[in-house]
Amino acid sequence: MKNDLSVAQVDQKALSLSLSMANRHGLIAGATGTGKTVTLQTLSEQFSQASVPVFMTDIKGDLSGLSQKGGGNSKIETRIRELGLDHFTYANNPVVFWDVFGKKGHPMRATISDMGPLLLSRMLNLNEIQTGVLTAAFEVADDNGWLLLDLKDLRAILQYTSENSQSLATTYGNISAASVGAIQRALLQLEHEGGASLFGEPMLNFADLIQTDQHGHGVINILSAENLYNTPRVYATLLLWLLSELYENMPEVGDIEKPKLVFFFDEAHLLFNDAPKVFLEKIEQVVRLIRSKGVGVYFVSQNPLDIPDMVLGQLGNRVQHALRAFTPRDQKAVKSAAQTFRANVNIDIETAITELGVGEALISFLDEKGRPNPVEIGKILPPASRVGAATESEVNQVIKESVFYGCYENAIDRESVYEILKVRNASRAQNSEKSDEAPGFDWRSILSGTSNSKSSGRQTQGIVETVAKSMARTVGNEVGRQILRGVLGSILGGRRR
Repeated sequence: MKNDLSVAQVDQKALSLSLSMANRHGLIAGATGTGKTVTLQTLSEQFSQASVPVFMTDIKGDLSGLSQKGGGNSKIETRIRELGLDHFTYANNPVVFWDVFGKKGHPMRATISDMGPLLLSRMLNLNEIQTGVLTAAFEVADDNGWLLLDLKDLRAILQYTSENSQSLATTYGNISAASVGAIQRALLQLEHEGGASLFGEPMLNFADLIQTDQHGHGVINILSAENLYNTPRVYATLLLWLLSELYENMPEVGDIEKPKLVFFFDEAHLLFNDAPKVFLEKIEQVVRLIRSKGVGVYFVSQNPLDIPDMVLGQLGNRVQHALRAFTPRDQKAVKSAAQTFRANVNIDIETAITELGVGEALISFLDEKGRPNPVEIGKILPPASRVGAATESEVNQVIKESVFYGCYENAIDRESVYEILKVRNASRAQNSEKSDEAPGFDWRSILSGTSNSKSSGRQTQGIVETVAKSMARTVGNEVGRQILRGVLGSILGGRRR
């Protein structure tokens, strides 16, 4: 088995990433145009050849070239000769394309219940009070055993909690119409941005991200993010949801010979921008814990200062491309990045960061004992696949030849909160009409020898409805106890299978 991944070269010596240390996470940083994309491509190919599945996002649309055999690129040919790679051969990789909007890959969906109120509140940019109201709505659905699958379900449960706010206040706290209205407006904005495509069924089966092909190569999963990137909160929240669900779904494995999956988080700064403290704590928790599940997370960003210290401290494998020092913040970033590397007496790290050429990087990987190696300046090895985007017809061919083709393409809309409440409201309306027409019973009048049929009918209906609600709450509580809550849920979010 391949134990090391050759990522770069310096003076005919390979700079390699140990597979046994690959789940200790990593950072790929550098200014625009310095070679981060090629580094991503080379690393993902190396993992794939070592039978490690990969998940990555394609923001610029050029990573689709991983599915095609390389060749015909003069810059790549020059790098091959420069590094003396006599036995270099071009090859394609096993790739599965995903797309929230279902245009450039298999549709990737989540359910509202699985996303949970904490992640949804981040996606909708809700304040603390609005987040509390959203959490209450989830609890109402949980206690009644109602599924929340898509946006119309979420709208329905919000309307229900608003209309019944007085009766629910004792159990769930104050649910103001103003907060519900604000959430509904945020949902309108999300729908306007195309976010409705993200929610529904069939939901992504996470085992489908952890596959190898017939040759034993790890499948490279590429999520098209060209349009998704235009809604940064949706993009960042979706990726964090994927990480948290992988943590929940994968078994504990501890230290292993190689990762079960490697996850590249491109444009990582979007995850942390304006994030509240509780959200940052949850991110740090996921990154820290997911290593024991055999998942390596590699953050990709233009500036290492974009990553909070509590997360940055967990990223043991570093590839630092050139940074520019045009502003005081840039200069601070250069100095901070230099301080994160283990010193090499032959390299002035702070100076080197600003002088690196395209395709060069400061590299420090963990050794077999988990210690950072002294930093080296290396030239990134060229990828065997095409550098640049695959054509639309090539992408469509890969999609149609995928084993998952047809599994996710057709949406399913089973009975959930929207349908349940719609039937309930129709039934109540019908019963109300009947009670207005049919004679009822006024027990006080019967005992006293008089009767008011219309009022007694409503009174009896109210008693029956109260008993029914009590029974529903009892059943709901039993169902609620079976709900598994994820690491990003706890008391703030929920998930239902």
